[in-house]
Amino acid sequence: MEKKILIEVSARHCHLSRKHLDILFGKDYQLTIKKELSQPGQFAAEEKVKVVGPKSELPRVSILGPVRKNTQIEISLTDARSIGIKAPIRESGDIAESAKCTIVGPKGKVELDEGLIVAKRHIHLTPEDAQKFGVNDKQVVAVKIKTENRSTILDDVIIRVRDDFKSAMHIDTDEGNAVGITGEQYGIIL
Repeated sequence: MEKKILIEVSARHCHLSRKHLDILFGKDYQLTIKKELSQPGQFAAEEKVKVVGPKSELPRVSILGPVRKNTQIEISLTDARSIGIKAPIRESGDIAESAKCTIVGPKGKVELDEGLIVAKRHIHLTPEDAQKFGVNDKQVVAVKIKTENRSTILDDVIIRVRDDFKSAMHIDTDEGNAVGITGEQYGIIL
């Protein structure tokens, strides 16, 4: 059986805690939904922030909602180098001792002691799809991606299984550009 999975390229973005959203946009501020994302309950907000490093800044970084327990910024390695930050490659949520930066909003700024990462490429799967594909939560796989002139195999892809997921693979813009992904793209889990 072919283990075909939709590939989505995830651009730089941040997830904000309630505390940090209040500092950046004002007390009890509510994000404005711009568009729903593929993962159930997740959305891209109209609002943007600036992410500042020691060398430069990334203006207009998207905010994904809803608010989270901890603030986390996900950028590419190219972004990290451009603003002078050495960002670790981590699974989403694993921000302990990650990179520092400053986030600037219209009402204030937040100096993060940790929270900036490059997200490790991963596949969200429902339990049913994980069983169908014969893979388990936290398993590491490779995915073959066939594009016109840049076909490749991406290794070190972590499987994440949860009931509230919609099955899809997430890679960052560096990876998407390296493979030449444009439009709808599928890969094969090896």
